[in-house]
Amino acid sequence: MKADLETIRGLAHLARLEFDPAREGQMATDLNKILDWVAQLEQVDTEGVQPLVHLSHEINVLRDDDARNTVSHQEGLRNAPRKDSDYFRVPKVLD
Repeated sequence: MKADLETIRGLAHLARLEFDPAREGQMATDLNKILDWVAQLEQVDTEGVQPLVHLSHEINVLRDDDARNTVSHQEGLRNAPRKDSDYFRVPKVLD
């Protein structure tokens, strides 16, 4: 497939891009280079090649997600600049 100026203008319209008319020719040339490269890739024999799912053979080892209280309620409030019995006091942010 070769991209002409009409194709470039159509793609630019779909992508909401605006090109300077002097640059449309350069864009067509660049797009044709990309399409030629993709055509080269299509010629590569990939029969019997397994798809690459992960870049390495390492498997993520994650810890169990255990819910636990590491800081007590009182310890959490201990360094609060302002507190009201069991809650943090913060400045009003809404009218």
